This record gives sequence, structure tokens and C-alpha cells, in this order.
Amino acid sequence: MGARFSLPDRRSDSDEDLIQIYSNPESRAVWNAFTPEEQAEGYGFYEAISAELASSGEVIAAEALADISLAKRVTNGGDGAVASDGPFAETKELLAGFYLVDCESEARAVEIAGRFPEAQFGLVEVRPVLEMASGPDV
Repeated sequence: MGARFSLPDRRSDSDEDLIQIYSNPESRAVWNAFTPEEQAEGYGFYEAISAELASSGEVIAAEALADISLAKRVTNGGDGAVASDGPFAETKELLAGFYLVDCESEARAVEIAGRFPEAQFGLVEVRPVLEMASGPDV
């Protein structure tokens, strides 16, 4: 039997959340209009918040994602998994990066998420991570 997901009735202390940071044409245009010095300052923000969250023990993983043009769409057919290049469905918002955090509360995860510059465009989401459980009694 494969792993199943269980959704807890309520949030318990130290649950994990995924902070998803999106990009869209408006936010990319703002970024592209920055001078190299302003872009360096922006990268510095991410370095600082990453170091802060590592120091507090709240970050589990954090990564920026490569450009969507490098993504592969995977389908599983009779011949197994097949990866294909785009084009994919047109979307205005693309996942640009994420932080997987283990915070004392959802409110703390939301507070962290609100600090990212993309939040001013409404491009940051906080989602609880479902607990994975295995076995027939789950």
C-alpha cells in the first residue's frame, strides 16, 4: 500500500509550512528596471532572511527556481514517464522559489511571508504541509 496523506483536525506546534513566492510580468518588469546595485540589494535581502531563518532553526529548505522555460512537463503513459518541453498553459503567475519552514505557529509563517518584497504584489502564499503517513491503519 502506498503512502497516504492525513490532514490534522487542527494545527499543532511545530508544523511545517511552505512559503511559495511567485513572479508575474508586473513584478518581473519592476525587477528588470532595477539597477545592478538595486538588484544586488534585493539579493542581499534574500541572503539576510535566509541566514536569519537558518539561525532561528525555522528554515528547513529554501530555493529559487530556474526560469520556467527550463521546466519539463512529465506525463506517464503506456511507455512510462515522458518529459516534454513547453509550451505549457499560459499563466500570469509562476512559482519563482520557496521556503519550507517549521514555525511555532501559522501566524509566524504568515509574518515571515509578509516580509518578502513579492508580498506587495500579492505573490506570496503560505500553505501547511500535509503529514505523510503510511500503513493500512491510516
